Amino acid sequence: MQDNATEVTAAGIARLAGVGRAAVSNWRRRHADFPKPVGGTETSPSFALAEVEAWLRKQGKLAEVPLRERVWQQLVGHPEGPLTALVHAGCALLLIHERPTVWLDASAGSDARLAAILPGVLEQVLSPVNAEAGVHSPSAPRPVHTAHRAPAGAPAGAPAGTPTTPAAGAPAPAPAPALRIPTGPQLLPSVPLLRGAAELAAETGARQAFEFLLGRHLDANPRQYTLTPAELAGLMADLAGPARRVLDPACGTGALLRAVESRPDQELYAQDSAPELAALTALRLALHSRAGVRGAAGDTLRADAFPGLRADAVLCHPPFNERNWGHDELAYDPRWEYGFPARTESELAWVQHALARLADGGAAVLLMPPAAASRRSGRRIRADLLRRGALRAVVALPVGAAPPYNIPLHVWVLRRPERTPASPELLLVDTGRFAGEGRGGPDWPAVREAVLDAWRDFERAGRLAERPGLARSVPVIELLGDDVDLAPARHLPPVVADGAEQLAAVRERLGETLRLTADLAPPPAAPAPGARWPLTTIGELARGGALMMRTGGNGGHARVPVLTDHDVLAGTAPSGTLPESEEEPVLTEPGDVVVPVLGGGSVARVIDDATAGAALGRNLVLLRPDRAALDPWFLAGFLRGTANNRQASSYASTATRLDVRRLQLPRLPLDEQRRYGARFRALDEFERALRRASRLGEQLVRGMYDGLTDGTVAPD
Repeated sequence: MQDNATEVTAAGIARLAGVGRAAVSNWRRRHADFPKPVGGTETSPSFALAEVEAWLRKQGKLAEVPLRERVWQQLVGHPEGPLTALVHAGCALLLIHERPTVWLDASAGSDARLAAILPGVLEQVLSPVNAEAGVHSPSAPRPVHTAHRAPAGAPAGAPAGTPTTPAAGAPAPAPAPALRIPTGPQLLPSVPLLRGAAELAAETGARQAFEFLLGRHLDANPRQYTLTPAELAGLMADLAGPARRVLDPACGTGALLRAVESRPDQELYAQDSAPELAALTALRLALHSRAGVRGAAGDTLRADAFPGLRADAVLCHPPFNERNWGHDELAYDPRWEYGFPARTESELAWVQHALARLADGGAAVLLMPPAAASRRSGRRIRADLLRRGALRAVVALPVGAAPPYNIPLHVWVLRRPERTPASPELLLVDTGRFAGEGRGGPDWPAVREAVLDAWRDFERAGRLAERPGLARSVPVIELLGDDVDLAPARHLPPVVADGAEQLAAVRERLGETLRLTADLAPPPAAPAPGARWPLTTIGELARGGALMMRTGGNGGHARVPVLTDHDVLAGTAPSGTLPESEEEPVLTEPGDVVVPVLGGGSVARVIDDATAGAALGRNLVLLRPDRAALDPWFLAGFLRGTANNRQASSYASTATRLDVRRLQLPRLPLDEQRRYGARFRALDEFERALRRASRLGEQLVRGMYDGLTDGTVAPD
C-alpha cells in the first residue's frame, strides 16, 4: 500500500503506538532520529506516516500498524480533508460491494490508471435510472442519485461535501444531487486510501469498512454533528411502521433511514442542507439497504428536492430552535395547512412539511424539543393538528435519550388523516421513569416496550385506558384550552409514592448499611517512616510482560454491556453502549484494573465477577497483571495515590488527561504486595458501603418528601 503522502499528527502517532500524547512529545525531544515534521503548524505539526511507522518499528514500539489504523490515518491525513476522503472511500467501497470484479480489474494497474478508470465505472453504480420520476426498474442496479457537477453554490472544483450555507435572508440554492462523481485528478490523491479501504473490505466486508470509518470520524468530531442514537432511531422507525416509500428531510448521517427494515421494492428519500452529510447518507444507505436510494443536498424548507413525493412514512430529527428557517420567504407556502408557523416555531414548520409529503394515511415520526408542546406561539397550530386528527401521540423520552442530553426530548407521531375523526383522542406517554444514572443513558428495552405496547393498543382501539404515571389517551376536547399544552407529564396522573411499608424497608436497609460501614471503617492509622522504595512505571511493566495494557474501543456488539468511565468513577454496574460495529470489543476479566484517563481523579477499579465480561468503554485503560508478578489490589491501590496521579497528568485548557504509562509502582516482593493489597481491598469495601448508604439515604429522604406531600405518609 503506497502511503508516502499520508500525514499523521502527534495524536495519531500516540494512537498507533497505544500511548499518550505526552509520550510522543518525549520521543521527539529525546530521539534525534525521530521523523521531522512535513506539514501542519508549529503547535500542531504533522509527520509522514511511512516514516513514523518505520521509526516505531525500529524502536520496538510497534510490531505492525493494524490495517484499520493505517486506513484511518490515511483518511484523516488526506490533503483535501477527512470528509472528501470519506466520500471517495465510500464510492470505492460501494463499487466493491456492488461489482467486485469491476474493482479488481480497475485496481490491477498503476495508481494513475485506477484514478482514470474509476469515474467511468462509478457512473454505472451511482447514476439513477429514471431519476427525474423518482422510480427505477427492479432489474436495474440500485440507483443512488448523483450528478457530474458540484452542488449548487459550491465553489468551482469544490470537493464533494463542500458546505454551502446560505446567508440569512438570501434565497437558498436549488437542491443538488447528494453525490457527484469525482474526476480522475480529484481521485488520484485518494488512491492509496482506496486501496487500503479495499483491503479492509476484504477482511470485514465493504459495508462494515465504511461504517468503521464513518463511525470513527463521527466519534472524533462529536461537536460537529447532532446524532440520533441507534436505539432511538429504531424506536421511531417502529412507530412509523412498515412503509414502501420513506423520507427523511433532515437526514444528517442517515441513522433514521438506516433503522428502517429495508426491502428490494422500497424507496428511501434523503435530503440535508449540509452537502457532506447528504453524500455520506446516500453512500451509507446504498451500502446498508436493499432499497433504492434518492439523496439530495439542499435546504429542505426553502428548496424541497421531492415536492411531488407522497411517502408512506416520514422520519425526521429536525434542527432545533432555528430562527433562519425561511419565515420571511415562505409566508404563502401551501405546506402550512395547519397555520403559518411563527419565526420561533421552526419545529412546527418541519412537522407540517412532513405531513405535506405523506400519502393519505401515512405516518410521520419526529423528534421534538419539549418546548414545542407548550410554547404559546405554537398553540394555534397544535390546536388544529389535534382537531383534524393529525397529531396522534406525544411521547416524553427520558433525560439522556439523545442530544442535548440534559433535556427530556419528545417524539411526535402524526398521520395524514384520510378524514377527520368524530371524537379524536391523543396518546400521551411519559417514559421519564426509565432514565439511567449519570451518563449511562436510559433503559432502552424498557422504554421501547412501554412505548410500543401503548401505541399498538391505542392504534387498535383509538383510545387507551390509564396506565398510572406512564400513559393514557386524552380526548382532544380536553386539551383545547388557552395554552393547548401537550406535555405528557401535565396530563398523566402521578405515580403514588412508596408507602410507609416500603419506606420502613428502606430505613431498615439503611440502618444495616450504616452498621456495616462502622464495622468496615479502617482502624486508626499507624505512623510509619517514609518509605523509599525503588520505583518502576506502568510502561516499563508493560514492556517487561508483567501486565498487558489495552484501551477502550469505539465499537462493539449491542448485546454486550459497556463499562463507562462514569461507571468506574461512580462505582456502579456497566451502563453504557457503543456503536454497533465489527470491531472486537475489549472484554474485562476478574482481576483486571481499569483506570479512567480523563477528569483528573485518582480512581482505579478492580474488576470482580459481577463486572467481568463487560466491554471496555472509551476513555478507559485496562491493565491485566500477571498474577505471578503483580497483585491486582496492590496495583490498583498505588495507582490511586494523589501524588502519583499528579505527576502522570497533563493539562489542557479545559481538561486533564492521565498518561497511564507514567504512573509509578514500588518494586516489592509479591508477599509484601499482598499485604498492601489486603488493606487496599478493605478500603474499597468501606468506600462501597459508604456509597450504598448515601444512595439509600437519598431514597429514604425522597420517599418521605413524596409521601408527606401526596398524603400516603402521616406527619407524625
